[in-house]
Amino acid sequence: MQAAIEKAGVLLEAHSWIRQFRDKIVVIKLGGSVMQEEILESALHDIVFMATVGLHPVIVHGGGPSINDAMEEAGIVPQFIQGRRYTDADTLAIVEDVLAGSVNNNIADKIEELGGRAMTLNFKSTPVLIGEKISLLDETGSDIDLGSVGTVLHVDTSVIENLCYAEQIPVIPSMCLNEQGDKFNVNADSAATAVAQALRAEKLVFLSDIPGVLQDKNDPDSLIHTLTVDQANDAITEGIIGEGMLPKVEACLETIGSGVNKVHIIDGRVKHSLLLEIYTDVGIGTEIISNETTNG
Repeated sequence: MQAAIEKAGVLLEAHSWIRQFRDKIVVIKLGGSVMQEEILESALHDIVFMATVGLHPVIVHGGGPSINDAMEEAGIVPQFIQGRRYTDADTLAIVEDVLAGSVNNNIADKIEELGGRAMTLNFKSTPVLIGEKISLLDETGSDIDLGSVGTVLHVDTSVIENLCYAEQIPVIPSMCLNEQGDKFNVNADSAATAVAQALRAEKLVFLSDIPGVLQDKNDPDSLIHTLTVDQANDAITEGIIGEGMLPKVEACLETIGSGVNKVHIIDGRVKHSLLLEIYTDVGIGTEIISNETTNG
């Protein structure tokens, strides 16, 4: 009986959050590290639950490990420049086949198997990310050639919103087209940020292999649960946020500045981490909020 009462308490705790987020759009970025079968299924189970209780999840995903495996089979050595995959013609073909093909379709198929409804938004269905070749500079100010690597300039929000309100889960690979129809590989964090900004989503959630922002990067128990924009900027200045976490947090700050209420960084390897972060009072990752926003 006590166990049953405790379960009821969990449901009551979730109830207020379910009511608060009903009919809201939440963009969820699935990193390549989440693509392992057992981890992915847990994350997608959470996403189907979210859709069932009235929230509108939108998935933007990468697929780095799967792309690396395919490149290894093809005898191509991956190259990364400033955190982005150098993408020549052969690499682009693999990225499209894996990321916008097998990985994208696999996510949608698993959602359907779990009782949800999903729609792929890839090049063979309805691409929604429009962009251009990215321009980066090295330390001397010279252009860096990344090959077919792009940045998102426009998101077809009408397609995504229509799917959401038809109770389907959009599944978007991190690739874009330019106006001439050329295809580009896009950093998945950047793609998710662009989608969340365009939709003015309630939340953007980065689901990856890190627990969140740590006060001490060597101490997993030093997790910072909530950061305001000012606190996050202070943490960057003090060096608490640096290295690989820095670009992710900077993307979070840019997203909040564009009208998205909250951004979460959570560890997708923890079973049901999405539900724990969104539908419990404390959560398990780091949420970054505007200076005026209250917790939630």
